[in-house]
Amino acid sequence: MQNESIKSIYWGVVRLLENDFLMAATDEGLCYLQFHEADPAGGVDEGAWLELAKWARSQLPEPNWVEDAEKLQPYILQLEEYLKGLRTTFTLPLDLRGTAFQQSVWRVLHEIPHGETFSYSQVAQELDKISAVRAVGTAIGANPVLIVVPCHRVVGKDGSLTGYRGGLRNKEKLLLLERAGL
Repeated sequence: MQNESIKSIYWGVVRLLENDFLMAATDEGLCYLQFHEADPAGGVDEGAWLELAKWARSQLPEPNWVEDAEKLQPYILQLEEYLKGLRTTFTLPLDLRGTAFQQSVWRVLHEIPHGETFSYSQVAQELDKISAVRAVGTAIGANPVLIVVPCHRVVGKDGSLTGYRGGLRNKEKLLLLERAGL
């Protein structure tokens, strides 16, 4: 009999349009989404896999890893619709795991309208924590579900593109995709 505290993480490497992603979900919802830099035909990108494994160790002790593209289909479908410019919001279930502060920052990210950007300072203001800009940046950097929790919509105070776990080139592509749909 399986220990009830052990959670399964269903994962897969997915190619959508010209993008590759490492994606993971639990029975509760999508819990991880990262750009995958290597060709999926050659296997899993070691850097992306190590990042997912590190995240999982901190959030889900001893998970049951299951490679299962079928379980990821609802998430794949909505991500593909977004990348084609057919979707501006996501309605899929999420299993976001983080501190209370991180969760509050990620809620603000969900409120940034499609095609618009906020500065780190604006996110801090939304939280009534004006002096917490660096902490906001750290929480944004810890976002495990890129695109769906739209941390790519956060830019520097002067509008410049700043750090993005998925790479600045991908951040720029996402912002251009969203602006084109307006």
